[in-house]
Amino acid sequence: MQAQKNDPINKTKQLVTMGALSGILLAGQLGLAFLPNIEVVSTLIILYTLTYKRHVFPVILTFVLLEGIVFGFGIWWISYLYIWNILALIVLALQNIDSALLWAVISGAFGLLFGALCAIPYLVTGGPGAALAYWSAGIPYDILHCGGNFVLTLILYRPLLRLLKYLQTALQENQEI
Repeated sequence: MQAQKNDPINKTKQLVTMGALSGILLAGQLGLAFLPNIEVVSTLIILYTLTYKRHVFPVILTFVLLEGIVFGFGIWWISYLYIWNILALIVLALQNIDSALLWAVISGAFGLLFGALCAIPYLVTGGPGAALAYWSAGIPYDILHCGGNFVLTLILYRPLLRLLKYLQTALQENQEI
């Protein structure tokens, strides 16, 4: 088994898979960008973490880098360096729970707290007033974010988790997809 892990073909498959997962995150975000704070990224990060465990962190960092390339590297970008990793760490801590409702609640709560988590760089650069102003101005969007995350995760959790597990198994066993 160890020889298979170090096999260059398997390493290439892992690299391509991680790149594809990062691209899907960006495409999912851009595809829903016309809706205010409705995104599939939280759901996908939950599912990616449940499927790929700690290997999700390079996927997240690649996604964040792609976001910076597409949208620019503003102060908002700093929060994205840690915010998606926080979600992945929460998922890793609860990874043995298989409940669409629980993951929908966690995803919704994450959406509700998103603005507060994003306010941290403003706290550092502008002080408490800047952080509070940033966070409070975004509360209506955080409420939309919460609802969107909850509904999307509740609907997509089971079918996408099955698909990701199937693809992961097929790639490991060198099957055709």
